[in-house]
Amino acid sequence: MLRIPRRFSHFVYGVIQSGLTCAIAAAIASSPFLAGGTFIAHWLQSWLVAWIMMLPIVLFAAPFIRNLTHALTRED
Repeated sequence: MLRIPRRFSHFVYGVIQSGLTCAIAAAIASSPFLAGGTFIAHWLQSWLVAWIMMLPIVLFAAPFIRNLTHALTRED
């Protein structure tokens, strides 16, 4: 099994999270193609384009989002 050093865990998380999110969004957007029998081809193409676009955004936005959530929340 591929074992990536833990110091890169935020990148691994970003890859998995963006891939899953894009897969779900592409499936929803491709649902009209179910009747025509082209759902899988359309979904794969949509997912790949969305993932390529979102992966860098997720990776670079994560530190900003983390800091924003810390600013908006408090310790209990």
